[in-house]
Amino acid sequence: MSQLEEIELICVTCPKGCKLDIIREGDTFVKITAGCKRGKEYARQELTDPRRMVATTVKVNNGLHPLVPVYTASAFPKPKIYELLSILRELQLDAPIHINQVVLADALGTGIDVIASRDLPASSAI
Repeated sequence: MSQLEEIELICVTCPKGCKLDIIREGDTFVKITAGCKRGKEYARQELTDPRRMVATTVKVNNGLHPLVPVYTASAFPKPKIYELLSILRELQLDAPIHINQVVLADALGTGIDVIASRDLPASSAI
């Protein structure tokens, strides 16, 4: 028989920052006390499949700047973030880069693309 587990979280879906009190038994949520419906959805997501947006930079060859800022198109599975960052650290792009350009498609087989968040012209284009 599983034991009841009490968990406290702070909801981050809006600026209010409600305290969430969760009681679960194994994988079953017995009770979620939250400020709103979004808080309950956040608690379930955070405890079963936590995800985060990832923003970083990627090296660019022959660009006006040596790095271009990139971000994930949607929230990325938290356990795979360090592996993603390791891949992005080794990635090198060739200028020019265009805003919203996919720089890494289907990152780690998640179906989530990594996208450039600005234009970056080639250094000879100045």
